[in-house]
Amino acid sequence: MLPLDDLLVLDFSTLLPGPLATLMLAEAGARVVKLERPGGEDMRGFPPKFGETSAPFAVLNGGKSSVAIDLKAPGALERLTPLVRQADILVEQFRPGVMARLGFGYETLAALNPRLVYCSISGYGQDGPRAQEAGHDINYQALGGLLGQSLQRGQEPPLPPPLVADIGGGTMPAVINILLALRRRDRTGKGCHLDIAMVDAMPSFAWYGLAQGHATGTFPQGGEGLLTGASPRYGLYATSDGWFLAVGALEPKFWQAFCDDIGLAQPLRDDRRDPQATRAAVAGIIAGQSAEHWRARLEPLDCCCTVVRRLEEARADPHLSERGLFAVQAREPGGRSIPSTPLPLAPLFRRGAEAIRSVADSGEDTAQIRD
Repeated sequence: MLPLDDLLVLDFSTLLPGPLATLMLAEAGARVVKLERPGGEDMRGFPPKFGETSAPFAVLNGGKSSVAIDLKAPGALERLTPLVRQADILVEQFRPGVMARLGFGYETLAALNPRLVYCSISGYGQDGPRAQEAGHDINYQALGGLLGQSLQRGQEPPLPPPLVADIGGGTMPAVINILLALRRRDRTGKGCHLDIAMVDAMPSFAWYGLAQGHATGTFPQGGEGLLTGASPRYGLYATSDGWFLAVGALEPKFWQAFCDDIGLAQPLRDDRRDPQATRAAVAGIIAGQSAEHWRARLEPLDCCCTVVRRLEEARADPHLSERGLFAVQAREPGGRSIPSTPLPLAPLFRRGAEAIRSVADSGEDTAQIRD
């Protein structure tokens, strides 16, 4: 028995935030029906391909059904009404107002099914001055103050790889609030409309800088925060072979062990005196040896120092493998399989880790809604 195995989810979403959220619900047992436009959602065209299927689409949508329907066509609501009446959860990711214009707004569907938990994911939310603006992850991070914590004026910045807004501001809040809404429905018998704005979570990731600014009246600028460049105890240091050591030795015991091992001069260990001088000295020492040297020397010390892994190294790491992060497979219609997207769900609450998740062809299950 899985926690959501008695629930039906209608997934109107595309690309990343909504599909990843419904993938989590599917892994917890829910039946997910993906509603796609004829020809399939945009992610089906994203490279690279494996077989005839988009790999990015496959790893987000294994284990879901696919129904193809033109939501603009006359009678679309009537065709989907039986599914709407059965559904427990609906996830959509259009710009605010689009579902209502198509005849699938919350009020309309709640009249058909008062128990429906209707989750809208958007960049800026269902209301407010920016509600109708287009955006992507980098825009939401920029507006929410997250990017500004590590950027320094006049310096060329690296592009941050994590899609923090899409996943941390879209997927995760959607799943959390859906589960809370289901708990509320257990008590009241009523569903609700959830307004998930990806930008809303960006200040949550900037919590430390906000606490500092609200307490002192001075908000940290780029590179001035404890975790964004001000402390030599927390940062990236280049090695002699052009790679990087990640140092997170914030606590005194970790910092002391780190300094002892690299032989940092005693006057520089009190990094409150001249943080930049300490950083420069540490950088000089680390730059004198290869990444492999520091991996063998510092990682066993348990002092919060880790050589940065490339993605293929992380994929092969024995710890991550033993945790089962890449065990679930998504299988495309031609029979080839690829590891599905790793999900932070407790094994107790998800389908068997070794199971295969089939990826449906676009519209493969449309017959279930035919008259």
